[in-house]
Amino acid sequence: MIAAYASPLERVWYYAFRIICGLVLVFLMLPILVIAPLSFNADSFLLYPMSGFSLQWYEEFFTSPAWRQAFMNSCIVSPFATLLAMALGTPAAVGLTRIDFPGKAVLTSILISPMVVPVVIVGVATYLVFAPAGLSGSYIGLILVHAALGVPFVVTTVSATLQGFDFNLVRAAASLGANPLTAFFKVTLPLVAPGVISGGLFAFGTSFDEVVVTLFLAGPEQSTLPRQMFAGIRENISPTIAAVATILTVMSTLMLITLEWLRRRSERTRGQGR
Repeated sequence: MIAAYASPLERVWYYAFRIICGLVLVFLMLPILVIAPLSFNADSFLLYPMSGFSLQWYEEFFTSPAWRQAFMNSCIVSPFATLLAMALGTPAAVGLTRIDFPGKAVLTSILISPMVVPVVIVGVATYLVFAPAGLSGSYIGLILVHAALGVPFVVTTVSATLQGFDFNLVRAAASLGANPLTAFFKVTLPLVAPGVISGGLFAFGTSFDEVVVTLFLAGPEQSTLPRQMFAGIRENISPTIAAVATILTVMSTLMLITLEWLRRRSERTRGQGR
């Protein structure tokens, strides 16, 4: 709410800033607003105006063997990669936050490097390493590299959650006879669970949406949903791709809602702790 004593220039900037933000938001959401209605188009082309309403492209997605296999592959790779990223990233974040040691900054940079290194480089590098080991064209190889791509998100979110963590609680648990593993699972993990889940959701979204690394490592039997979409765009643009894009958009929206709920829950927990 603008203050009553604001100058004319401040009032102009107040409304202009909100108009600019609204235009940026519309610009970012316009591709989604355009593609979603086309997934219900009765025509076999992605064209406006639409000739009619039809669910045939959603039916094709759920009945086509290629699309179903791609979806199942994504449902196999992404959850396992997420669990592995959470299992590796959470202890790493606790160790980096709690202990100071030489080379800590270098180790942190290495852990978060998959977040900033171009995925093409990651794809080429992992292929050169995994191919001689027989891991290319396998589910294990995909899960490992997707987990590596998700670890930086877990490390970042858990480290942010640990900034307000009172490690005296861990010392109190140790004074009562709890070993470090028990103290971690009984004290640390429940309190940082919102950060762990948030990082896991980011890791899951990264894995589920990854296409470049998958192009290098996945064989025909490991084709994931993004790779199948990429192949469909390259060969012929089918409205089924619009249906899949709409489904992925809904999934992303639900993830954002969950992240916001976790953020508010974490704030309430910190407030109660004070």
